[in-house]
Formats: sequence, structure tokens, C-alpha cells
Amino acid sequence: MRKWIRRSKATAAGLVAMASIGLLAGCSASQGPAAPDNKITVWSQENLPPRMAATNRIIDRFEKETGIEVELVGVDEGQLPQLIMSAAAAGKLPDVIGAVPMGQVWQMYGNGLLDTDVSKQIVRGLGSSTFDANALRLTADEGTQLAVPSDAWLQLLVYRQDQLRQAGLPAPDTYDKLLKAAAALDGKGRDGISVATDPGDVFTQQSFENLALANGCRLVDAGGDVRLDSPECRRAFTTYDRLGRTYGAPGTQSVDSTRATYFAGKSSMIVWSSFLLDELAGLRDDALPSCEECKKDKEFLSRNSGVVTALSGPDGSGPAQFGEITSWAVTRTAETDASRKFIEYMMDKGYEDWFGMAPEGKIPVRAGTADDPQRYQRAWRASEAGVDTRKPMNQVYSDALLDQLADGVSNMKRWGITEGHGALVGATNGELPVPKAIGAMTSGQISPGEAAREADEEVTALQKSLQ
Repeated sequence: MRKWIRRSKATAAGLVAMASIGLLAGCSASQGPAAPDNKITVWSQENLPPRMAATNRIIDRFEKETGIEVELVGVDEGQLPQLIMSAAAAGKLPDVIGAVPMGQVWQMYGNGLLDTDVSKQIVRGLGSSTFDANALRLTADEGTQLAVPSDAWLQLLVYRQDQLRQAGLPAPDTYDKLLKAAAALDGKGRDGISVATDPGDVFTQQSFENLALANGCRLVDAGGDVRLDSPECRRAFTTYDRLGRTYGAPGTQSVDSTRATYFAGKSSMIVWSSFLLDELAGLRDDALPSCEECKKDKEFLSRNSGVVTALSGPDGSGPAQFGEITSWAVTRTAETDASRKFIEYMMDKGYEDWFGMAPEGKIPVRAGTADDPQRYQRAWRASEAGVDTRKPMNQVYSDALLDQLADGVSNMKRWGITEGHGALVGATNGELPVPKAIGAMTSGQISPGEAAREADEEVTALQKSLQ
């Protein structure tokens, strides 16, 4: 579990206590005065102790250079929606929120809690051409730049290339190849694949969406109608059911159990985020690979694992890549000048240290500057990954894989975002109708067709509640 960390006087208890003050709908007239010019409050979802420490080091430099004081508060992603609602009701929104996922950015935008003008100014000031064009599209509502995109992680299909090679199988980059590999490698005390089935975890939705996008399965269509019961989605549910129930481990599989199974050599494939890469290379002592071969060679799994970044389904229009872009968001009550200077610093002088704290899961969406267009891409590839052991990314993984990761940002797709229904995406991440349907399906309670229908009905009801 992530823990709350504070830099100065702000505390989680004080933030949560705001929940008793009132509801968001009635708070628009109760906003307090903006913070003084020389002080801003920043919430960050990069709240693990090492990342808070790294952020504080950047902030120390910023404070010395600008004279602006920054109060940094670590917040947990799962608690952020409640905390934002509570803070808005109390008239105590922070000035800036960092590492905000797209769904939460859109929820804040839908509730009128963002200063989009400042985000637009920052992107223009840094140079919009220095940002990945897809990252800007996914964090904008037509001409309105909702937040400043910072970095990204990708959902990956990681597989034992040594085992597939022995079986004479190709890389599992299509539905057909994936199912054949899972079937061929399942057995002899080993599962064909590890995929999440936990009904109470957004990780299950992320894993399913990765597969669903490949087959052209959409959350909503261009007209805004929920489409989870479409033929494309039904095939995606059916395929996920075969992977999770037929070729996966019995029982509910979580973000931790899927990783543990693959690391132990008990499964041949896994769907996980790019944050897996430093652990896969044996660079984190509390999540070391534990397979028999790994006992003598911590890098055995990383050397014998292949990665698929984009899958293709029979009903899809081409390979699709799921991932998440996190952003810097400026709130509507922010001290705008100081907030702008802070984010510009984090995306410029402090940028390499920011994505360098966890480069495997913080792929920069700004490649460089106008004067040096590839500056941050070069720095990212040389950034040290790991926790207890640190090694440069380009010493642990091949240039070909790093190219795949960098290109994945440009090819990333997401349910609902491009159709302008980001608020619905944020709501589904909170209510989890899709993971609930998947959990019931993979446990044998309902069929894939019933799972598609139930998910469709639940998301439709959720959509109506937002209107």
C-alpha cells in the first residue's frame, strides 16, 4: 500500500477531515482567496517515500532559484477523487496536482476545477512541438488543454521467449497467437498466462482494456452510446475468459499474484505495466524474480523475456497500445504565476530528475527542447532504473525495446478519452463495473456474453448518473 508523506504541515488526516464540510455542487461560491505569490501547495500522486524524496530535491532547487515556497503533499491515487471533492467544498484546493491520470483530469475538468488557460500557456511556452502529439490530444478537449502531460506508462504483454522458442511459437502479438501460446505452454505445473481477475481493482480493467482495444472494442461510440455489448467486445470478453479461467491460475488473480506467479516461473506470460521492468531485472529486493534459474542469476528472467507492446485482434483495425499519461493539473483557485513557473521548472530543469525517479514507468512525453529536440529521450534511456540496485535502462534492456516503449506513447489509445467522455472513464475507474463483470465471468458465475451485457448496463447507468 502507498503511504501518505508530507513535506511540511499538510497531513492526510486534515485533508480527509474536509469531507464533512460540504458537497462539491455547492462549493463554487465558497472558494477562499488565492495563495500568496511566493507560496503554493502541490499534491503529488508519486507518494512512495523514495519518489517523494526525489521530488523534494527538485523542489529545493526550485525554491532557491525562484524564492517561491512549495508545500508538497503526497496523496494516494485511490483517495484523490474524495480529497479533491472535500478540498473544493472547503475552498482549499491545492494550486497544483502532479501525476494525475487522464480519467481524473477529465473528472476535474467536468466539475469545473481546472484552470485550463494556465496549462495552455505552459504548453505553448515550452513549445507544443516538443511534446508528443498524441499525449497532447489525449489531455485536451478539442482546443482546450486540460493539463500539462508529463510522462506515461504502458501496459505490456511479457512472455518467456525461451519457452516459446522451444515450442516453435512466434511472438504472441495477435489474439490467435496469444491463445495458441497460452494453450501450448499451459501444464506441467505451469500456467499459460497470468492476467488480473480481481473485481475490486482498476488493474483488472486496465488489463482487459489492453486486450479489448486490440479488437476494436470501445467503451462508447462516436455518438456517446456505451458499446461494451458489441460483437467486438463480446469477443474480447470471451478471449479474456479463456486466458484467465482456462489458462490462468485458479482463484482471484491480483496485481501482486500475477507478478509473483510469473516471477516464480509458474506462468509463461503476464499482462502488466511497464513498472514491471525494473523488478524483472532484479533491481528491487522486495520483488525479486524467484524462479529456479533466478536464484543464481537475478537477470535470468529479463534476459529470457520478450515484450509485446501492441496487440491485434481479428475485429480490430490494427495493433493497439493501452497506457496511461499522467499530467500536471492547475486548479481553478491556483496562484497562477507561481504555479506556472513551478510546472515549467518540473518540465524543464527538473524534468530529467522527475522521470528519472522511475524511468521504466515514467516515459517522457516531451522529447526535448526547441534547441535540443531529443534531449529528454536521450536522458531517459540512460536513466537508472531500480530501487535497491540501480542500473541505466540502456544497460538492462535493448535499444529495440526502449524504442518500442517510446513509440508506444505515440500509438496509445484509450477508451472514451478521444470521444470526449473522459469523465465517464474516471467514474468507471471508481465504480469498477468492468472488473466486477470480469471477476464474475472468470470465476464461472456468468458467461462472457453475460459479462459483456452486465458491464454495458452498469456503465450505461453510470453514464446517466453523470448527466
